[in-house]
Amino acid sequence: MRIACPFCGERDSSEFSYLGDASPKRPNFAVDSPNSPAEIEDAVFDYVYLRANVAGDMREYWYHGGGCRSWLIAERNTVTHEFKSVTAAPGAGAALAGQAGE
Repeated sequence: MRIACPFCGERDSSEFSYLGDASPKRPNFAVDSPNSPAEIEDAVFDYVYLRANVAGDMREYWYHGGGCRSWLIAERNTVTHEFKSVTAAPGAGAALAGQAGE
């Protein structure tokens, strides 16, 4: 399987580490939140542990540890393993192409 890193070009998948689903959004509760501790705990549990087992296109986090050490978001078909797109994750790693590989 080959993955097209936006900074390093097409590379073998052995250079990358898979993290998981990129679609869940972290719960955002203020310190003085009106939510009960049980509601907050349930929301955090859902965020950390509950994932859909998608058969088809899915957004995923990948880490290019064997190259530019950037976090990436890839859109991949989980049935065919075809990568549709790979982009830099916002605010994670080599967000600027000029800094990659330095």
